[in-house]
Amino acid sequence: MSYTYETNGAAIYEQSFAMIRAEADLARFSADEEPITVRMIHAAGMVGLEAHVHMSPDFASAARAALAAGAPVLCDAHMVSEGVTRARLPIGNDVICTLRDPAVAGLATQMSNTRSAAALELWRPHLAGALVAIGNAPTALFHLLNMLEDPACPRPAAIIGCPVGFVGARESKDALWADQPVPCCIVKGRLGGSAITVAAINAIASRAE
Repeated sequence: MSYTYETNGAAIYEQSFAMIRAEADLARFSADEEPITVRMIHAAGMVGLEAHVHMSPDFASAARAALAAGAPVLCDAHMVSEGVTRARLPIGNDVICTLRDPAVAGLATQMSNTRSAAALELWRPHLAGALVAIGNAPTALFHLLNMLEDPACPRPAAIIGCPVGFVGARESKDALWADQPVPCCIVKGRLGGSAITVAAINAIASRAE
């Protein structure tokens, strides 16, 4: 038995995005936000995700400008950092994930926190003007918010806050959205994850000038 299916990669790509735009309710998103949202829906395979996607008004422009200026992308998990399409980054921006740094385990013990949270302490030299992407660990997002309470802590240009899960995910994203220390993008509730976060980064990078 043989199966008949679409074999043209470009056609699959075009049809997928056409279906998303036909089926999803994208009316509330600006021209800058819509491509990011569409790619997030595509990564999730879930029309309806758009209802949970929220971006501060200047998020898309701030994130694109950061990449165009050469800012690094700081990722909480290697599932995020490995998904970034380097060829789309406008000027070979660094993509940094510090989770496997040998210092992290000791820091986590000192802090009585997770390794995902402790790894953010190693972001400080890179944080000013960066695009932050948290797609896995709610503890990382909470710790970032605590770090940014300190006026001496460098400020990123924008934050993608999309940790996924059942413990702390909803609450960490609600806290980011309520505080908005810098322009941000979240997926409200328990939804989120590395694939959605990577999709947002790649969409932003594709349009960075």
